[in-house]
Amino acid sequence: MPFDFRRFDIYRKVPKDLTQPTYTGAIISICCCLFILFLFLSELTGFITTEVVNELYVDDPDKDSGGKIDVSLNISLPNLHCELVGLDIQDEMGRHEVGHIDNSMKIPLNNGVGCRFEGQFSINKVPGNFHVSTHSATAQPQNPDMTHIIHKLSFGDTLQVQNVHGAFNALGGADRLTSNPLASHDYILKIVPTVYEDKSGKQRYSYQYTVANKEYVAYSHTGRIIPAIWFRYDLSPITVKYTERRQPLYRFITTICAIIGGTFTVAGILDSCIFTASEAWKKIQLGKIH
Repeated sequence: MPFDFRRFDIYRKVPKDLTQPTYTGAIISICCCLFILFLFLSELTGFITTEVVNELYVDDPDKDSGGKIDVSLNISLPNLHCELVGLDIQDEMGRHEVGHIDNSMKIPLNNGVGCRFEGQFSINKVPGNFHVSTHSATAQPQNPDMTHIIHKLSFGDTLQVQNVHGAFNALGGADRLTSNPLASHDYILKIVPTVYEDKSGKQRYSYQYTVANKEYVAYSHTGRIIPAIWFRYDLSPITVKYTERRQPLYRFITTICAIIGGTFTVAGILDSCIFTASEAWKKIQLGKIH
């Protein structure tokens, strides 16, 4: 007797003349197909979309930076001449620089009455401060006006990623034009290292920060008021990492198979129950007639 390979067929075919179409079955079939289409499009959207997940860990992410952090500062002082404006930097490693001028620019405002300071510089990864003041001026003004607007203060690389909303420029837009002109301003920053890794594995290093501020009038040992705008910073040991991820293809295929199989199975059970109940009801009605 020849071997019949067809006996392994678990999907046996039923002749069409033994099947019976019903209106209920047609409605369930249409709803089933629409439901499968909806779930398929939802899963396809999730598969195409890049997901950004975040995690926290304790480490210095940018070990190749040489212990430095790049800083970008853009600030306007509308009532202080440019020749009086200077940037001073100091930290716990002993750095004390007065009148930093590298990679900085001063733009006169209000016909030379005010000044806009733009600068890029680096700081050490230790607690310290940098401040805008008149300390580097040849002659100290009598009543320096430190009212200001901070346009930008950022650390590290600039991240322009749609799915990440962090405090990378928390002081951007800070307006102190209505403050006491002779007051000093203290901005206390807690800097949080941040890593962004795209799908290709390329990493970019930036820093977010939180800020608290206070305003006060400071006097020198001679009794003169010498205001300044201080940015006192400290680094957090916690690093935030954002990673781009896309759903694996095998998981997408598995989900689609589960959707199609599960929907057809449930729809078949529902149709069978409705058909059985309908046939039973017909028999009951026929019994009442006879």
